[in-house]
Amino acid sequence: MGESIIVVNFKTYQTAQGASAEELAKAMAEIETSARMVASVSAFDLAAVVQAAPDLEVWCQHLDPVGFGSNTGWLSPSTAMERGASGTLINHAEHKVSIEHVAMLLDQVPEGFEVCACAADIEEARALSALCPTFVAVEPPELIGGDVSVTSADPAVVSGTAEAVREVSEGVGVLCGAGVKTGLDVSKAIELGTAGVLLASGVTKAEDPVSALEDLVSKI
Repeated sequence: MGESIIVVNFKTYQTAQGASAEELAKAMAEIETSARMVASVSAFDLAAVVQAAPDLEVWCQHLDPVGFGSNTGWLSPSTAMERGASGTLINHAEHKVSIEHVAMLLDQVPEGFEVCACAADIEEARALSALCPTFVAVEPPELIGGDVSVTSADPAVVSGTAEAVREVSEGVGVLCGAGVKTGLDVSKAIELGTAGVLLASGVTKAEDPVSALEDLVSKI
């Protein structure tokens, strides 16, 4: 089994924006673990977070397949990379795009720039995996932000996604998210066939984010 990965999506939570985003990123960078820790941050905070936590992997929350020019309001991969991003989420349940958008983005970014395409279910995961992103992350929308982890509420969608993705491409990693909050959730996700998890509120809304982070990696 490859290296485990924990991606924390900062979203636009007040506790993970601006100076708070920098502090949370620094806390992530200091967690002792063999797992990869990744912060997925607001475009506004990208450069500052990279500077605050230079040893932490930092991804964008979204990018658009555009170059330099007349693209008001769009997020250019080239600018993100110049500001230190090493990857991005795409097609999150809170920012859906077309499969063509994902395909064009993958064609535009260079080798080594990681793209995690989010899927609501097994069939969407299968379709996205055919584009060969770095990861496909399955997140049933109805469980996002909830108190019950997808690994408990619907373990079949996790194991089914892992199986479906690997039928299409052995090179695409699988993550799961929605309701993930504890080390037991992470270990169950890995047991079900994923490389790790994508989560947000389990860390960003925790009373003690450091303790939450330590718990997440405790079973790895």
